[in-house]
Amino acid sequence: MSKKPYYITTPIYYPSGDPHIGHCYTTVACDSIARYRRMQGYDVMFLTGTDEHGLKIEQKAAAAGITPKEYVDGIVAKFKTLWSYMNISYDRYIRTTDDYHVESVQKIFKALYDKGHIYKGKYSGKYCTPCESFWTESQLDENGCCPECHRPVVFAEEEAYFFKMSPFADRIEKLLTETDYLQPKTRAVELVNNFIKPGLEDLCVSRTSFTWGIPVTFDPGHVVYVWIDALSNYITALGYLNDAYSDFDKYWPADVHMVAKDIMRFHAIIWPAMLMALDIPLPKHLAVHGWITFNGEKMSKSLGNVVDPFVLGERYGCDAIRYHILREMALGADSSFSNEIMINRINSDLANGFGNLVSRTVAMADKYFGGTLPQEREADALDDELKTAVLDAFAAVEKAMDETKLKNALEEIFKAVDRANKYIDQTEPWKLGKDESKKPRLASVLYNLLDTIRIISALLSPFMPSTMPKVWEQIGASEDDVKYDKLNTFGVLPLNVTVHKGDILFPRIDIEKEIEELNSIIQKNMEAAQAKLSGEKSPEPGKSEEDTPLLPEITIDDFAKIDIRVAKVLSAEKVKKSDKLLCLQLDDGMGGRQVVSGIAQYYAPEDLIGKKLQLIANLKPVKLRGVESFGMICAADTPDGVKVIFVDDSIPAGSKIR
Repeated sequence: MSKKPYYITTPIYYPSGDPHIGHCYTTVACDSIARYRRMQGYDVMFLTGTDEHGLKIEQKAAAAGITPKEYVDGIVAKFKTLWSYMNISYDRYIRTTDDYHVESVQKIFKALYDKGHIYKGKYSGKYCTPCESFWTESQLDENGCCPECHRPVVFAEEEAYFFKMSPFADRIEKLLTETDYLQPKTRAVELVNNFIKPGLEDLCVSRTSFTWGIPVTFDPGHVVYVWIDALSNYITALGYLNDAYSDFDKYWPADVHMVAKDIMRFHAIIWPAMLMALDIPLPKHLAVHGWITFNGEKMSKSLGNVVDPFVLGERYGCDAIRYHILREMALGADSSFSNEIMINRINSDLANGFGNLVSRTVAMADKYFGGTLPQEREADALDDELKTAVLDAFAAVEKAMDETKLKNALEEIFKAVDRANKYIDQTEPWKLGKDESKKPRLASVLYNLLDTIRIISALLSPFMPSTMPKVWEQIGASEDDVKYDKLNTFGVLPLNVTVHKGDILFPRIDIEKEIEELNSIIQKNMEAAQAKLSGEKSPEPGKSEEDTPLLPEITIDDFAKIDIRVAKVLSAEKVKKSDKLLCLQLDDGMGGRQVVSGIAQYYAPEDLIGKKLQLIANLKPVKLRGVESFGMICAADTPDGVKVIFVDDSIPAGSKIR
C-alpha cells in the first residue's frame, strides 16, 4: 500500500547576506512538521531553497567584483551549511538560477501572456535612485520614503509587463474569509481590509532597469520580476512545465506553505491569483508566523541585531536552539530573543524538566535493579492518572500539529513531562527502594516512567532529532518501540527492560556565569574597536599615519560586509562613571539608534549636535558601562588625537557610504 503524499514548503530565501537565526524559524518549523508527518507514515516532500535574482544581488555582486552567480553561489553554500548544522531534513532544494526553474518560469510567463492575464505597459511610480527601485504609494515607509533605504523617492517611469489582479479579487476574498486557507485568521482579515477592499492594483511582473533575472523569451530587454519568478518555485520544483522532476501530480496541491508575516501578502493574494490564472488547484494551507525580534526589532543585518546560530549551537547544541525558537513563538505572533530567555528556557524545560526526568529514572532503575527491571508488578491508581495525562498529551499534540501550532504541541508535551516528574514526587521511589517488599511497586513505578519517557521522547523527536535517539538508548527502547502507531499505548517496552546510563542530555547552565561570558566576548570585541577609536593606540605625536603598520589585507568581499551609513547627531551626553564615553542619539534614516563612542576626551557633547558623521550600522550591539550601543562611528587617528570623520550636511541621513 503506497503512502499518502504530503508536501510542505518554506519560502525560498533571498541570499543578500549571511544567514542568521532570524532565518531559522520557518525552516526548523517546517522540518519538525515534515519529520512528524514521516513518523506518521506520510510520503513527505519538504522543499526549501533560495530566490537568487534581482537588482540587489546584481549590485552586491558588482560591489564585490564578481558575477551575480558567483555571489549567490557563496551565500547559498552558507545557507546549506546552516541547514545541515540545524539538522534540516529537506527533500529538495531549489535555486531560481536552476536551469529547469528558468525554463518553467519562461513558459509560465508566456502562458499567462497568451491567456490575456499579462499585458505590456509603463510602470509609473515612485523611484529610489540609490536603490534603482520602483515602489507604489502603499509600499513606501511611514515618511513616504523608500522602504529599503528610507531615503526620498522621485516620480519615474519604466516599460514593464503587468499581471491583472482585479479579476481574481472576489475569489481571493472568499478564500481568505470563508475558508481556513490562511491561519491565523486575523492575518486574513488584515489582508482583505488593507489590500482587497481598497482595490487590487495590477502587478508589475517584468523589469528593464537591470539584467540579473530570467529573460522574457518574446521581448528582449525584459526580465521576469520576482513575483512570477520566486513564487513559481513551489510548482517548478515538482516538474511543472519541465522534465527535471515528475512529482507535480503526486504532491500538488501543497499541504502547507509556511511564511513569515512580511511576505504573507505575496502568498495569500498574488500566488493564489497566479494559480487561478493558470487553472491550477490552490494550496491547502498557508501558515503565517511572526518574527524573531531582538530588543523589539525584527532581526535584520541592516539593524545590526542579528544573532549567529553557529555560535549558539556551539555553546548549547543544535537541539536546544531548535527547541527554544519553536517553543517561544505562537503562530502569528512575534517572539523576543535574548540569551537570558534562551538559557532560562534550556534550564527550566530541558535540564530541570525532561533531562532530569530521564536521568533520575534511569539512575533509579540502575541503582535498585542493576539496570534490568524484574517482571513482578504492583499497580496503583496514580499509574492511571499518569497514563491518562500522557495519552491526553498525545492527542493534543496531534491536533496542534494539524493546525501547525508547534508552540502548543511542545507545551502539551511538557505538561506530560511535568506530570511524570510529579509522579516521581508522589510515588517516592527512593523510599520504596529501602523496603524489599515494596520492590514490585517500585518496578511498576519505574516501568511506567520509562514507558512515559518512550512516548514523550518520540513526540519530541521531530523537534529535537539529534538528542532523542540518545534517550531511547538510555531507556532501552528499540526503533520499533517508538513508532508512531505505538505512541498512544502503554506497555510497549519489555517488562524486563534494561536501561543504560549515559551522559547528561542537557547540562544545567549557570546563567550568571554564562551571560557574563557571552557579554565578555562581545565586550572584548567592542572594547578593541573603541580603544582604537578613543586613541589608545593612536600614533605618537609627530609620527605620521604612514609609520603605523597596515592591518592584513582584505578582499572586496570582506569590505562588502561593512554597512556604513550617514547619520546625524540629534543629542549627546556623557556616560556616567566614564571619562571616555559619549552616548549619542542618531538619525540614521532608519528610525534612529543609540551609539556609545569613546570620544569624550576629544569632543564636548554640544560640539557634535547637528553634525553628520559616518556610522558602521551593522556592528553587533553591545553594552558599554551598562549602556546599549547599536553601531560605531568612524574617526581617524591623528597626531593631535582622534578626529571624527564628518560628512557634507547636504547628504541625507541613511545614505550608504561605499
